[in-house]
Amino acid sequence: MAARKSSGKRRYGKAASKNVERTMRRKKKGTLRSGSGRKVTSRKQAIAIALSEARKKGAKVPRKSSGRKSGGRKSTARKSASRKSPARKSTGRKSTGRKSTAKKSSRKSSSRR
Repeated sequence: MAARKSSGKRRYGKAASKNVERTMRRKKKGTLRSGSGRKVTSRKQAIAIALSEARKKGAKVPRKSSGRKSGGRKSTARKSASRKSPARKSTGRKSTGRKSTAKKSSRKSSSRR
């Protein structure tokens, strides 16, 4: 197997790696929380949180990848469309307001004739 050639240039800075170490300790201890307030159990999620915090502080961290290479934009469009559909569903109540006003207006027009 061929070994990977390193260009000698670090992708992540020291501050970023220190932040990841700190965050991993918090995860193991059980005090690391996600943005929604839930406890983080996934190693990958803990690393993602650490790198985003390092980015905010200005540490040397590569930009976030915009998604998968195969149709990343299409999948996000689908996700947003599927999220919107449950919001459109009615609450189970009948909307009698429109029907009654339509009936009233038709009654008024017929009585005028």
